[in-house]
Amino acid sequence: MTETILELTDVAIFQKENLILNEVNLNIQKGEFVYLIGKTGSGKSSFMKTLYGDLPLRQGSGNIVDFDLKKLKEKDIPFLRRKLGIVFQDFKLLPDRTINKNLAFVLKATGWKDSAKVEQQIENVLDKVGMKTKGFKFPHELSGGEQQRIAIARALLNDPELIIADEPTGNLDPQTSVEVMKVLQEINKSGRTILMATHDYALILKYPSKTLKCDANKVFEVVQRAV
Repeated sequence: MTETILELTDVAIFQKENLILNEVNLNIQKGEFVYLIGKTGSGKSSFMKTLYGDLPLRQGSGNIVDFDLKKLKEKDIPFLRRKLGIVFQDFKLLPDRTINKNLAFVLKATGWKDSAKVEQQIENVLDKVGMKTKGFKFPHELSGGEQQRIAIARALLNDPELIIADEPTGNLDPQTSVEVMKVLQEINKSGRTILMATHDYALILKYPSKTLKCDANKVFEVVQRAV
C-alpha cells in the first residue's frame, strides 16, 4: 500500500496579502524523489515555507507527514519539524562550535537527553553523508560541499519522513553539486522521501525524477526532456 507523505488540495499560498500560488493540488508518496523548479520569484520558497509551518495555510487543505497544515498551531511546529528534515542553501551551521556540537545542539533542542545515544546518532548521520572523520572540525574549516553534507546529516538526525531541500546545490560548483546529489540519491534509495527545490537543470537531466514547476501562480507536473 502506498503511503501519502504530502497532499495539498485547492491550496492558495499567500505572503501577507499577496497571492503567490493558487489552486495547488499535489500528492507525494513515500519514497518519491520530487524536484520543484521555477524562476526566482515564482513561489518556490513560499511553497516550501508553507510545508514546514513558516507560512500559515489559509486556503485549501494540506496534510504533511500526518499533520493538518490548516489546523497547525504555533506549538505544533516543533513536532512537525521533527518529522521533516530541512536543508537550506546557505547551510545554517553555527560557526562558533564544532560539527559534533552543531549536531548535538539540534538533538538536545528536539528532546534527546541520553548523551551516549546523542553521540551514536551523530556518528550514524555523519557516516551516511561520508563525513565521519570531520565531527571535530569547525564549519569554516570545511569546503562548501562538506558543509552542505553536514547540513544534510543534520536534516537526518530525527529520522525524518520527508526531507525538504531548498536549493541545496545553489551555492556549490557543478562537481560538488553532483557529489551532494549522490548523497541525496543514496538517502532516497534507503526509503526516504525527498522534495528538492532547484534551478540546476543539469542535475535534473543527470538524475531525472518527478518534477513540479512553479509558474504563473500555479504548481504543475512537467515531463523533463533531454535538451
